[in-house]
Amino acid sequence: MKAAPEAQKRLLDLAELDSAADRLAHRRRTLPELAEIDEQSKRYAKLATEVIEAETEASDLAREQAKAESDVDTVRARADRDQKRLDSGAVTSPKDLAGLQSEIASLHRRQGDLEEVVLEIMERREAADSKVADLRAKRDELAATRTDAEDRRDAALAEIDKEAAEVQTRRAAVAGEIPADLLGLYGKLRDQYGVGAAMLRGGRCQGCKVALSIAEMNQIKAAPHDEVVRCEECRRILVRTAESGL
Repeated sequence: MKAAPEAQKRLLDLAELDSAADRLAHRRRTLPELAEIDEQSKRYAKLATEVIEAETEASDLAREQAKAESDVDTVRARADRDQKRLDSGAVTSPKDLAGLQSEIASLHRRQGDLEEVVLEIMERREAADSKVADLRAKRDELAATRTDAEDRRDAALAEIDKEAAEVQTRRAAVAGEIPADLLGLYGKLRDQYGVGAAMLRGGRCQGCKVALSIAEMNQIKAAPHDEVVRCEECRRILVRTAESGL
């Protein structure tokens, strides 16, 4: 392939811009905020599950407490009713009086037992409510931390995208100065090797960093200035400049 030496030298500018674009793409993929957000999202999901479980437990205890308190009220109401019957003098039979007094005593014992149950449930519910509050606080704190990381990520991505757009604009201008066949070869080699062209500097390919043999250097020296030469080692386009050592 033939191409004017100046067009070949522009490949070095194009390669530098492509390397800059690659570096920006790498930065975009490896922003520390991405890993930070991913880790925080996993922790948030775990905390959110723990909050739901704690809320469910607290809700169950609230219903259990309400049921126990209702049982206490029922027993108390029955004891109060029996006590009123006893106090009213309506029951005169000794046997009935004894039975009523026994029932009232039994109801009071039952009420005491139920009140103990209520107190035990209340203690468990208090602990459950405290756990819910603690988990919610941790969840909300983590959400705020994740939001901050997302804001930092978005700012970094916006800056990278701005730089990438500038690089692409400059690349388009440089690519427009390179013949289509040479640009096509460069693109093919870039897809294969990551870098499509490299400078020959001091007898060494700057793409693979391998020093060329004397025979290879002599072949390149003998080649016309507009001949597109390739590195025998990495197959990239070798761009000759005043620094090539020819």
